[in-house]
Amino acid sequence: MSSSDFRQIAIRTESGKAERLFRAAVSAFCSLTRPSRREIGQLEDLTLPLFDNVSVESRRYVAAALSECEYAPAALVRRLCEEPVDIAAPLLIRSRAVGDIDLIALIGRHGLPHARAIARRKDLNPTIADLIRVLERPTLVRVRKPETESYPARSLAAQTHATADGAETPQAPGQQTPGVAAENARRRLRSMMRTGDEASAAKVDAFPGADTYVKLRETALTGNAAFFQTALADALDIEFSIAQSLTANQNYAPLLAALRSLDFSEDRAFLITVAVYPGLFPHPQAIRTYLDRYRLLHRDVALDKVRGWKAETLSRVVRNASPANSEARKASNSDEAEAPGLRASSRK
Repeated sequence: MSSSDFRQIAIRTESGKAERLFRAAVSAFCSLTRPSRREIGQLEDLTLPLFDNVSVESRRYVAAALSECEYAPAALVRRLCEEPVDIAAPLLIRSRAVGDIDLIALIGRHGLPHARAIARRKDLNPTIADLIRVLERPTLVRVRKPETESYPARSLAAQTHATADGAETPQAPGQQTPGVAAENARRRLRSMMRTGDEASAAKVDAFPGADTYVKLRETALTGNAAFFQTALADALDIEFSIAQSLTANQNYAPLLAALRSLDFSEDRAFLITVAVYPGLFPHPQAIRTYLDRYRLLHRDVALDKVRGWKAETLSRVVRNASPANSEARKASNSDEAEAPGLRASSRK
């Protein structure tokens, strides 16, 4: 059975069981000091399919619990933040998983209710605070004075304009025309978002997945299969036994799909493959065949295969857990079977 089958079984159960599972999973996750990436992904895979089947109280409970969690799952937090403010408020006020850009988007989608909750955050970005004040009362935000233009020059220009028109009077420094405050806040907001986009773009590596590629390449070149299989399991977030099965036989098709899912270039993928299977490329035609297969394999198809391997990991976990439960039931049954004998001996 795949992970989707297990999720469907959980969804079809009665709502009480779904809510208990939903709450218990989040409570167990919050008790972890430093959860791994795999544990975060497992929590999202478990809770998101149950989200629409749990009550408002359970969503409110989970939002409050995750608001204090330093490594909260981003997808689950974003889903909760889209809920009404009476559910999302703890996350909007305290969660570190919600960044400035996320807050701006939430204000744009949900308006004042979410904005007022966001205004209670500590160390809130001043631009976002100005935006919230503009939404409530636009005239509260004043236009920042341009540094290149002095007030006497503006006054002189205003007086000249008033003299020419014969009806207008110069404005005082603290006054502004209606709508200028809102436009000023929007201008500052746009500049902040551009800054955020530039910062995120600066973090993008020129070679996506470079660290993963280096680890796979170096472990493949060692000639030690276990080292490479461990690195492959970490890169794909699957069990070691599954990664071991991908390279167990003389067929590079599973490895080709794994490398394609990581979006490596064809030369990088070939270098790793030839290091693992040096005997499969004795002539240029074999190399050409590999490159053609790699180009023709769509990444979405490769990602589907990786999802299948992850589902197999989950099913193995469930199968490994079931014998322990059956042994516990057998032990309890044996205790009950021994109890009548004890009672009979006591009568004697």
